[in-house]
Amino acid sequence: MNKYSKTLTQDPTLPAAQAMFYGIGLTETDLQKAQVGIVSTGYDGNTCNMHLNKLAEEVKTAVWDNELVGLMFHTIGVSDGMSNGTEGMRYSLVSREVIADSIETVCGAQYYDGLIAVVGCDKNMPGALIAMGRLNRPAIMVYGGSIAGGHWKGQELNIISAFEALGQKIAGTITPEDFKGVIQNACPGAGACGGMYTANTMASAIEALGMALPYSSSNPALSKDKSEECQQAGKAIYHLLKHDIKPRDIMTRKAFENAITVVVALGGSTNAVLHLIAMAKSAGVSITQDDFQKISDKTPLIADLKPSGKYLMNELHRHGGVPAVMKYLLKKGFLHGDCLTVTGKTIAENLANAKDLDFSTQDVILPLEKPIKETGHLQILYGNLAEQGSVAKITGKEGEKFTGPARVFNGEFELIKGIQERRVQAGDVVVIRYVGPKGAPGMPEMLKPTSAIMGTGLGKSVALITDGRFSGGTHGFVVGHITPEAFDGGLIALVEDNDVIEIDIQNNKINLLVDEATIAKRRATWKAPNLNVKSGILLKYAKQVKTAADGCVTDEE
Repeated sequence: MNKYSKTLTQDPTLPAAQAMFYGIGLTETDLQKAQVGIVSTGYDGNTCNMHLNKLAEEVKTAVWDNELVGLMFHTIGVSDGMSNGTEGMRYSLVSREVIADSIETVCGAQYYDGLIAVVGCDKNMPGALIAMGRLNRPAIMVYGGSIAGGHWKGQELNIISAFEALGQKIAGTITPEDFKGVIQNACPGAGACGGMYTANTMASAIEALGMALPYSSSNPALSKDKSEECQQAGKAIYHLLKHDIKPRDIMTRKAFENAITVVVALGGSTNAVLHLIAMAKSAGVSITQDDFQKISDKTPLIADLKPSGKYLMNELHRHGGVPAVMKYLLKKGFLHGDCLTVTGKTIAENLANAKDLDFSTQDVILPLEKPIKETGHLQILYGNLAEQGSVAKITGKEGEKFTGPARVFNGEFELIKGIQERRVQAGDVVVIRYVGPKGAPGMPEMLKPTSAIMGTGLGKSVALITDGRFSGGTHGFVVGHITPEAFDGGLIALVEDNDVIEIDIQNNKINLLVDEATIAKRRATWKAPNLNVKSGILLKYAKQVKTAADGCVTDEE
């Protein structure tokens, strides 16, 4: 079980390393045991992460209780909720790579035999899983869990309520008192954003993948269930070490298909496309955007969860959580039941005793025969505007075709100004460009713009396309991840105001309806911009990052 740590603990030519182990309080007996690195993304400055160090301490105690040595370390997190709408959001997707690199670095240098990652906000989870795939040592992810819902004057609130309050303020439809009331009550304590936004999307996907314990994604942040999960993690990592079950034994092609299926059924975030492609690459599995389309074509959307639906994740927890959904999907033939998981059992074995969904007592999850949408909400679009693909999030409530004049903005700050100046009108296709992986750099989320559009009452009458990406909290007729991005000379760079854009979801097309001669004339005068940064991590990222279609990875030639 200690096949890595014995390099430091048992080699007689490394007395200094062993002296340091004695210095931190280990005994001679401890040096015979396997060592588990417990990484926390806990920090004080964010509701998603503020409680994670406490959970990590509980995990550490459980690891020691199972005759293993648990050693805690930390890595970073970036608050998407706070950085959205600012230049700081450019660091969000970058943080996924920093997290992956730092976990790999510590475990590689310290020779940990196993890894448990205690994670919260959006990029923490895929970052941790990318590291696990690279290291391929027994590993488990423990999700920090969802925040409770907020309330103001009888209105149920969540983080998106605060974002959309800005649009209401611009439109003059909210009082100063209510504006402040929403903001002060939207986030009542610890936990990640409560809807099927990116954090809960990735937690659900990773549970379906088999890399987290059952119920991890739906156990609320401040619950006895979450504390019990931390205790179970100690037993589970012992079993994985004893039987040498590694991430690549679990993170198979079929396991990723399970993860995508659950994301589609639950109405998950478009960010799942980027992250699952990158996670698969780390495990030596090839997953592409087109795999999402294939699964979306045959998987109905059955979860009435926010942002486009009614409920928060904690309501699903009350009715059996993600295991109840997975058990239903497995029974209906949508999942591979033979995939191995971190319990040491298969998906089918884990779900055998899970609660059955009762459609007479809940409507969070609808029957497959009466879905919200008969096919999935994640749609991969191609066309002259997206020769290498793009990702649309269409729940069916927005319609499936949109044609209108372009209203072009070079970045989200221009758009916010344009909304304030009433430049955006019903029927427009809003274009936000130069916010891609290289162009921003960092491919920030366009949550502030989409929330402002919703808040001003234009959500049902405009479409929005971008080479950036969206928060899981985004809803409306939106298309992101447009590749090639504007910075690389993609056609989105050549769009002008009042050009007609056609988005056809049924045929998976997105096209600029401008003749080739005009496009050629514009291309002849277009000049590639300089990188938007001159130093630091954003410059490193811009020079290394692959396209959105490739998952925005930075560790490939």
